[in-house]
Amino acid sequence: MKKSVSISVNEEKHSAVEMYLEQKNTTLATELGKYVERLYQKNVPQNVRDFIDMMSAKKPARKPKNPAPAESKKQSEQ
Repeated sequence: MKKSVSISVNEEKHSAVEMYLEQKNTTLATELGKYVERLYQKNVPQNVRDFIDMMSAKKPARKPKNPAPAESKKQSEQ
């Protein structure tokens, strides 16, 4: 699951950084994403990162909320 983060930035600075990043064929969102990843790597201990990776890989497939139509039909026929 991804989480959004909101920050306040001076409007002129925001416009300027977006303009110059565009000249480098990148975006503010891309650069901030890279920076957040570096902060994560620098500040979160390796064992915690490994655990998070392991848990992310184990996420089970979502189960349907309603029983399958065939099962519902079988139950109503009995």
